[in-house]
Amino acid sequence: LPWRSEAALALCGQGRRDLAADYAREELALARAWGSAPALGRALRVAGLVTGSRALLEESSEVLALSPARLEQARTLVALGDSAAMVSRGRELAFRCGAGPLVEEATAKLRALGARPRPLTQTGADSLTPSEQRVAKLAGEGTTNREIAQTLFVTPKAVEVHLSNVYRKLGVTTRAELAAALG
Repeated sequence: LPWRSEAALALCGQGRRDLAADYAREELALARAWGSAPALGRALRVAGLVTGSRALLEESSEVLALSPARLEQARTLVALGDSAAMVSRGRELAFRCGAGPLVEEATAKLRALGARPRPLTQTGADSLTPSEQRVAKLAGEGTTNREIAQTLFVTPKAVEVHLSNVYRKLGVTTRAELAAALG
């Protein structure tokens, strides 16, 4: 568990920067030894925040860009972001992850930068949940709702709900359009 990073952030918030930096450096050394991109990215972000090192924040962004840790990447982009484009990207990732407080932080940061945050909506193929993606793929291939339900071990009603969400998110109304929208 990354308790040292959490302790470092809490100590930093209390103004105890020296002890916070010690914990952050220790967590960073452990993360580098461990080699996990999400752990390393998180440790780099915290160390960068605690010590004020932009280089560590930039390294965190580079590490996390290649990992599946989208929430950590969003946190880093918002922390690092001195440009509206970077903060907007972090805000969008935070929104997709359901991280409301981080979305609010990024929105406030965008306003402070003089930008007008655009409305966040969940549309497009990237906004589909894994379940919606499976249902959409099968429906796009011409599989009936009943067959999809049997294949995925869900009820036909669940398939209908997923398809309704898929149609709304992709802006389509028919299965023929669905296949094209999924690419």
